[in-house]
Amino acid sequence: MKSVNRTRGALALFAFAALFGSAAQAAPTFQMPFPCGQVWSGQTRTNHSPANAVDFNRANDEGDTVVAAAAGTVSVVRNLGDTSYGKYVVIDHGGGWTSLYAHLNSYSVSVGQSVAMGKSIGTVGTTGGSTGPHLHFEERLSGSAQKIKFNGSQITYWGTANYTSRNSCGSSGGATGTVNTSGTPLNVRSGPGTSYSIVGSLSDGATVTIQCQTTGTSVSGTYGTSNIWNRIGSGRFIPDAYTYTGSDGRVAPDC
Repeated sequence: MKSVNRTRGALALFAFAALFGSAAQAAPTFQMPFPCGQVWSGQTRTNHSPANAVDFNRANDEGDTVVAAAAGTVSVVRNLGDTSYGKYVVIDHGGGWTSLYAHLNSYSVSVGQSVAMGKSIGTVGTTGGSTGPHLHFEERLSGSAQKIKFNGSQITYWGTANYTSRNSCGSSGGATGTVNTSGTPLNVRSGPGTSYSIVGSLSDGATVTIQCQTTGTSVSGTYGTSNIWNRIGSGRFIPDAYTYTGSDGRVAPDC
């Protein structure tokens, strides 16, 4: 009889799992959808749709880089025009978990593409039913928006708070850049300014890893005038004015 009861119990459990599925996979360790070190104001409100979403803002944020909050596969890249999310991206993280990035100005990924945490997926915009530039962000489980956590900590509900991104803040730096000088080699300096010695050069189109950023001599270049300098190695700095990063602000931690 005990053997029969164990068999019946196993069959019952099998039937339950078939009907309702196994327990949901634990949530990914989501990080903020912005490059390492950036500070953004996040707002949650009960009349938001959906309520558990967050809207991110900072000064002059239109065109700033949006990155993957966790590794996964791009499942949606869509443009709804002047309504709803406008241009948006959804990343599938497995176990029923997805993340959604809406009102984008542009997207730089395609459906089916695998993305690592911190990978650039688009830029902040004001498309769809948006009244101004911002990023609408959701963490979803089985299609339902959940209360958002970054690095295991839940954000403020309900209200507005400032958050600092820890996305991909490893020793290798927070961003990748591309030198754009319209053909002229770019001098690499030993420090963040034109008064520092030249320690090398980079060809137009070279890809660089930006370990951190600091301020120095103001330089006018391909991307306007800026006093931001990018450290690309020990004692190696290049002006941000000649570096394409997908953002008009900082994309890496302070040096």
